[in-house]
Amino acid sequence: MSSPRFRDGTPLPHDYSCKGGQGNPPLRWSGTSGAKSVALVVDDNNPRTGSEVHWVVFNIDPDTTELAENDVPRGARQGMTTDGKIGYAPPCETDGSYRFTVYALNVKLNLQQGASLAKTLEDIADHTIARGRLTASTIE
Repeated sequence: MSSPRFRDGTPLPHDYSCKGGQGNPPLRWSGTSGAKSVALVVDDNNPRTGSEVHWVVFNIDPDTTELAENDVPRGARQGMTTDGKIGYAPPCETDGSYRFTVYALNVKLNLQQGASLAKTLEDIADHTIARGRLTASTIE
């Protein structure tokens, strides 16, 4: 997994934080052959406030290998975030790291747009056949 805007282990560009207003960063991935669908989860690992999920996208077409800036792939659905909202919830905290994880799944998930966070994460975990991760060390 990669991004044209930042490398693994480097800070997330300010544009994709709550103060930047650009929405999600562009992302690229490979290694999903044999998958029936793809999911993306953005979460953080903040030692002060605990973990928070900032975005869940599922039922991405398995032939899709990139996500444009501030975009959701056609036909994909979004689940709830920790804040109970649908869509990308840009991170604000400069403590901790931000993880962009893509999952190759062996099924298309039988969930609706806005599915609960717990159910969506459970279904993703139950059907993962491969995964890749890009980690931002903090926010610029």
